[in-house]
Amino acid sequence: MYRQILTFIASQVILTSSAQIPLLEKRVDDLSNRLIANKEVAGGNVLLIKDGKTVYNKAFGYADVATKQPMQTNHIFRIASQTKAITSIGVMMLWEEGKFLLDDPISKYIPAFKTPNVLDKFNPIDSSYTTVPAQREITIRDLLRHTSGIGYPSITDDSRIQAIYKKSGVLSGIGSKALLKNQIEILAKMPLLHQPGDQFTYGLNTDLLGFLIQVVSGLPLDEFFHKRIFEPLEMNDTHFTIPLSKANRLVSISEKTTKGFEKVNHPIYGNSPVNYPLEKGIVLSGGAGLSSTTEDYAKFLQMLLSKGIYKGKKFLSSKTIALITTNQLSDNTISKGDPDFRFGLGFWLVTDENKFIHSANVGTFFWGGAFNTHYWVDPKENIIGLVFTQEYLPASYWDLGTLYKNVVYSSL
Repeated sequence: MYRQILTFIASQVILTSSAQIPLLEKRVDDLSNRLIANKEVAGGNVLLIKDGKTVYNKAFGYADVATKQPMQTNHIFRIASQTKAITSIGVMMLWEEGKFLLDDPISKYIPAFKTPNVLDKFNPIDSSYTTVPAQREITIRDLLRHTSGIGYPSITDDSRIQAIYKKSGVLSGIGSKALLKNQIEILAKMPLLHQPGDQFTYGLNTDLLGFLIQVVSGLPLDEFFHKRIFEPLEMNDTHFTIPLSKANRLVSISEKTTKGFEKVNHPIYGNSPVNYPLEKGIVLSGGAGLSSTTEDYAKFLQMLLSKGIYKGKKFLSSKTIALITTNQLSDNTISKGDPDFRFGLGFWLVTDENKFIHSANVGTFFWGGAFNTHYWVDPKENIIGLVFTQEYLPASYWDLGTLYKNVVYSSL
């Protein structure tokens, strides 16, 4: 009971009080200033919360490199794959209500996936291919841990699946103009890269989970998020489509050139409009569709850190949080090429096996987004970290999050 009371109190004070850690503030300032001076980052926001209190919340650089608009802490960022954590939690909320089992086949709820096939032979001349039947169906657990065999346009490192997806009109979900239902129907006809459960392959799994939420809840994904997650968490700046009244707070995307950073005005991933968060008709992508602020996303993470509770409202049980942050990959399903990779139900994990890589403690969970946004949650240190930028095709994607983690942990 005592621990529950402390958790409740901590969830009340998030972003309402601050406590300075001088060494941490100096080192994070120095890192941010150096990144700007060296033209490694155009601008960004860094928010750090420890023991329920904001210990660092600053903006640096530009929100728009063309107009030299200064970055502000309330600016809105395309968070791309950080959407996956929210979708995964939405799935687990419905799981807690007994709507399905994790090892149910997805075809029980979306029949088009009843008879999956696995890619066998491929002809690069015309992108034609043959398949073999999958040994078993794709499960909801497979989708949460990315072991279904479903790939990703533009990201999956397999030229065969890239060609097949392109020919069939499979979209990335990052600013794509389409109906979710139509995209899922196309995806159901695609061959899998491998047998379900055989290995981790990052793909459109969470977009499919977003459609599962719609089917099971009876609500469009944006309405479900608003009703069940955003409104009760007071996440007022998290949207699939940003209201025009907030349009001036959307950070521009930059890309690095020989001259430094320049504003992106051309189409991005899959020929999507660069300012897709302001446009109508964008697919409700559970894998990559949301935009948010560091403060909003911190509220979501604080709920997870507080074992499913925020300001007295219960979203998930502590046992479900424990399950989500437990490694779901066996020795046979570890990410190809990375034997130290560990993944739960929607989150990259720091475990005893891979702690030697990370400055964060065992039990930490984290992920990021395609435009170079990053977050992590460390239950042992009771700390939340967010580092948001807006960079197109960053050269060393995970480096930014790792740099800030190293500075933070060395300063505590």
